[in-house]
Amino acid sequence: MPVSKTQVRKRTSARAASRSRRHLRVRKKIQGSAERPRLVVTKSARHMSAQIIDDIAGRTLVSASTLDSTLRTDEGDKTAKARKVGEILAERAKEAGIGSVVFDRAGHRYHGRIAALADGARESGLEL
Repeated sequence: MPVSKTQVRKRTSARAASRSRRHLRVRKKIQGSAERPRLVVTKSARHMSAQIIDDIAGRTLVSASTLDSTLRTDEGDKTAKARKVGEILAERAKEAGIGSVVFDRAGHRYHGRIAALADGARESGLEL
């Protein structure tokens, strides 16, 4: 049975609204500080981006993305690139003097690319 454009739009907007509600629910409990900043993950269909944020100062301390020049030419699937983003983010965090963070999955389920990014960061020495 074919699906109309309005049904697709409603389904996607409902999905986005659900993720937004989950994100708000998670953000009520999680806050980043100077001692333990927040690692927030942003995911699109093609790319992953992660930032380490000090919520009290309102500043981004470290960031990494698949759009970075170091990762732009890498081969592999999206999960492998997400793991690489986590590794690069952890290395940059070490250089900035950050050892442990609070993980904010931004309302996404903890599996697939989100879990790969977290595993890559853990393997590179960042404590989540």
